[in-house]
Amino acid sequence: MPEHRVLEIREPVLGRNDEIAAGVRADLERAGVFALNLLSSPGAGKTALLEATLTAIAGRLRAAVIVGDLQTDNDARRLAGRGAPTLQVVTGDICHLDASMVRRAIDQLGAEGIDLLFLENVGNLVCPAAFDIGEGRRVALLSVTEGEDKPRKYPTLFRTADLVLITKTDIAQHVDFDIGIAMASIMAVAPEATVLQVSSRTGVGMDAWLAWLDTQITELRTRETGNGAER
Repeated sequence: MPEHRVLEIREPVLGRNDEIAAGVRADLERAGVFALNLLSSPGAGKTALLEATLTAIAGRLRAAVIVGDLQTDNDARRLAGRGAPTLQVVTGDICHLDASMVRRAIDQLGAEGIDLLFLENVGNLVCPAAFDIGEGRRVALLSVTEGEDKPRKYPTLFRTADLVLITKTDIAQHVDFDIGIAMASIMAVAPEATVLQVSSRTGVGMDAWLAWLDTQITELRTRETGNGAER
């Protein structure tokens, strides 16, 4: 198939997705919900990060989680009982969440009374980066078990992220992971990225992660207050 025909098919698909995503984002912002898209390769620690995060914010912030996986509801079951309603989206053979999936999930889950909506995307470093799903911010996870050069190999995911988390740092020395080389790789493709180092297991770096979340929620509420005053 000639390349121009591939583009003719791809552009309408992404265009329609972007229209839905813009509606999702607007609705969430009006409701005062901060939505966060978590992207990474499989096994980078998204669910472990959510387990630790939901435990830490319980009773202080109201959260909900939408989990995307090709099959099983394993991650949703792991997150159950942590004070946040969780909905599993089984994508079948689709390697990412898209805006229509998120729209349907929000309609089923409900957004009233929620401060934080975590969107745990399908583990994949390619497809999810191309799809806006209505998030307010994107967070890319890079685990120390993956190697320091992943940002250079998969630049779009890291370049479009608002925050990069280097995860599983408690075992970095055991897998010969060089933080300096990893930082250079991130800066090569995303020179303005905010980067935090965390360990969900030991709690190292979690305070900085939680403080970043608080800052984003405060900024959203400030914008909404300003927009309300203008109206």
